[in-house]
Formats: sequence, C-alpha cells, structure tokens
Amino acid sequence: MRLSDYLDKGASLGGDAPCLTVGGASTSYAEVQQRSRLIAGALQDSGIAPGERVAVLSANDPLALTCVFGISRAGAVWCPVNPRNEAAENRELLDLFGCRCLFFQEKFAPLVRRIRGDLPALTTLVCLDGSAAGAVSFPDWLREHGREPDPVEVAGDDLCVLAGTGGTTGRPKGVRLTGHNLETATALTLMSYPISHRPRYLALAPLTHSAGVLTFPIMTKGGETVVMPAPDLGEFLRLVEHHRITHAFLPPTVIYGLLDHPALDSTDLSSLECLWYGAAPMAPARLVEALHRIGPVMGQLFGQTEAPNMISTLSPADHFLPDGSIATDRLSSAGRPTPLTRVAIMAADGTLLPTGERGEIVVRGPLVMAGYHENPEATAEVSRHGWHHTGDIGHLDPDGYLHIVDRAKDMIITGGFNVYSAEVEQALQAHPAVLDAAVVGLPDDKWGERVTAVVQLRADRKARADELVAFVKERLGSVKTPKQVEIWPDLPRSKVGKVLKAEIRGQLTEQCRAPRPSTEG
Repeated sequence: MRLSDYLDKGASLGGDAPCLTVGGASTSYAEVQQRSRLIAGALQDSGIAPGERVAVLSANDPLALTCVFGISRAGAVWCPVNPRNEAAENRELLDLFGCRCLFFQEKFAPLVRRIRGDLPALTTLVCLDGSAAGAVSFPDWLREHGREPDPVEVAGDDLCVLAGTGGTTGRPKGVRLTGHNLETATALTLMSYPISHRPRYLALAPLTHSAGVLTFPIMTKGGETVVMPAPDLGEFLRLVEHHRITHAFLPPTVIYGLLDHPALDSTDLSSLECLWYGAAPMAPARLVEALHRIGPVMGQLFGQTEAPNMISTLSPADHFLPDGSIATDRLSSAGRPTPLTRVAIMAADGTLLPTGERGEIVVRGPLVMAGYHENPEATAEVSRHGWHHTGDIGHLDPDGYLHIVDRAKDMIITGGFNVYSAEVEQALQAHPAVLDAAVVGLPDDKWGERVTAVVQLRADRKARADELVAFVKERLGSVKTPKQVEIWPDLPRSKVGKVLKAEIRGQLTEQCRAPRPSTEG
C-alpha cells in the first residue's frame, strides 16, 4: 500500500465524512482525496519523477498532511522535516535526501532562505499559506500545474518515507521506510489497541513524528483527524470534550502537564478509548495517577524511527489485572512485543540472553527499516548479527513483558557497578514533589563516574537535595543513590519532548567538576 491508499480506504467508507479538521472547519474525505490527486499531478507536471524526494516543512496543518498523500500518489518519497531543527541540520538532511521539491509554511520562509542556496537539487519551492521570495504560492502552483496524475506502479518494498534521525551525535542519518514498514506499523496499531468505526483522533504532537504515523490506521476506519496547529493543553482538553475525541498521542512530559492542569478534572473525557503515550519512559506513579484521573484508556507504544511505534505495546487493558486492579508490576515495562515483531535481548558478542538477563534490545521483522540512506557502514553496524540493534538496554520478564532499563550510552559505571539511569529516575519521580528527573554520570576521581541527578519540581511543591537523596537511598541502596542532586526550574528537551542528557551533562561539567550542595527548590 501507498500512503495515499489509507486515505482512499477511508474515502471508500463514505466520501462525505469529515477527514481533516482544524479551527472548527472540516474537509471531507472526498475533498482531501481530490486535492491530493491535483497535488500529485502538479508534482508530475513540475518534473518530479517516481522515487524522487519531496520535503514538507510545516507545523501541524491539514494542507501539509494532504500534500503527503499527494506526494505518495505521484510515486515520490515523503521527507518530513521538523521545523524545530536547527537550520544546519535541516539543510544537511535535505542535501542528504537530494530533495527536488519543498512545501513550506510562510513562517518558515527565513529558514528556507538560509538553506536553499546550498541545495542546488531543490528546484521547486511551494509556499503553502502565503508568499515567499523565490517560491510559488500553493494556489498559483496548483492552478498552473494541478491535474489528474498519471498512474504510477508501486511495490511494497518501494521507499515511501525518508526520515531524519541521529543529528545529536554527528551527521544526521536518513531512515529508509518502505510501504511494507508502514503497512506493518498500521496493522500492528489496529491489532494492539481499541479502535472503533469512525474514530476521532486529536493531533497535538508533531505530525512529522509518531502522531503522523498514527493517522494512517485512523483513516482505515474512516476516522476524523482534528489537527492542533500549536500545542496548548487547555485547548487540548476543550477539543477532547467538544469533538468527543476517541484517540490522541502525547509524550509523557505533556501528560504530566495535563495532570497538573486545573481544567483536567472538570473536563468530560468519557469519549476517550485510547490515550497513547511514548517517546520516553513514563513515571509509574504518574501513570497510576493518569489511570485514575484520565481513565482506563492509557496505551503505551515503544518504537523508534527505524522501527516505527510498534516494537512493543501495552494496551489499555494490559494496565489492569483480571480483577480490575492496576497491574503495578507492568507499568514500568514497555509492554509485550507485537505479533509481527521478534524481540530478543543480546549480549555484546551476539549471544541471545535468557529471560531476566539484561542486554541490548534487538528486533527482527517487517517493521524494521530498509537501512540508512546512502550510509552502508551505519546500516551494517545497526544490523550486525542479523538483528536490528535499538541501542536500548533491557530484559524480558517471565510473562513476556519488555523492560527498558536504559539507553546503552546512558549506563553509568560507578565504583565498578553498573547503574541504569532510568531506574534512578523512576525512583526520583516517585517522590510527590518531583515532576521530572534526569540522571547522568559525571567524571569522578574516586568512583570513576558519580551518579548525578537533575530534578524539576512540581510548581506547587518544594524539596531539598538531601531529602531526595534519602528518598532514593531507601528504595535503591547506596550504590545507585545520586551523590549529587541539582534542582533546576526546567529540563532541556528535544523537539519531541525527550530530555537532552548530553546538554545536561555539558552544563553540569561547566558548572563544576566536583559535587556541591544544591539549593532548596
């Protein structure tokens, strides 16, 4: 299937049904379908051949998503570009992908001006919602070139998405995702979570990431996607109630903000079937709170760009035991491996480890990417021993649940002992005053590395560093207890809400190379 086939499937269930909604205005399936055809024909008329790359640089926007389906219909490859990236990273990605065409919103025109001179292959620029120097406006472009597209033959192993990843540790890499990869992700979503006929999906998180991939299974059921152009938790709650939203995806940090929002308890959330969470671990204590206050609708997904969303899942029902009580032992897990995916734990020498032993989480199956774009060395490294290496350390328990204990690069070796930062973070997050926490290792003459924690407190709570140290020590013992605790007003985060540990480590190293007492928060 092409990406446009998911749209067509939804249209076959009723062309007049709402497909994309923003600001109270809806566009029907038939209208989105027809516009995507005109976009496909315009791309072909502009010289974009099947297999060539077309980028979309936009905040959440129905027209930008419609362009994705037009790109697919033309047989071209969608290259999602995150507008929150630095200009240099986006320039490097567009150059790596060899993009021929770029759709962008007017507010990103300054960014486009900065990078386009270094991209000679980029010959067609289309401004979606206004005008920009050197670009044609979308209405003018469609008026001149829009037409029914020429038919394009595609195969399941054809490239359909080129997504950037890995820009924090060197040159960004391009993940090659095929039609089979996206079919698998869509099928696994439909298998793993409750999705009724004509669901209503609220897209607050960036459509360039997991939130975008989740629109495809919604469309197969003829569902409506309500698009939020900018994140706003108050507006999110209002839209859930107003549109009777059934599904949404939020990173854990955003769910924490939702739990602290004054309007949460007075909002009618009874329409929700599944609130997906992922992209980072969620503190079990906050997850319990969400199950009580948001409802028995939480659904975890674990994946990465190279194996989108569905390596393992924890459905809403899996959060509970048969007697209806919360399955507390499962809440720190990433759920069970999905039906079409093999997950194992591997030692450094390639040996597969037995149940309960910790090692790197490795994956096989049709969910896994076709490799990194024009980077055979990185592809060979990540697929050594015949498995895709996630870079995460974890173990499988006797019931088959996958537990992620750390990123391999974040493991701390202190006094000869391995300390997994995620375990310490979960202990800190169990404290009632802690909103979020990040744990890193800093160089130490005595210990090799010392366990160091940076904590963000809830707005209405206070805690001392020594109090937090004692709290963790009681739960984990002295080896895993932070020897240094810093209390910061906020933690640096990536575009998708992940805490930036490299930045934290750098800031702490600059401050001082020896522990010092933290001030009261």
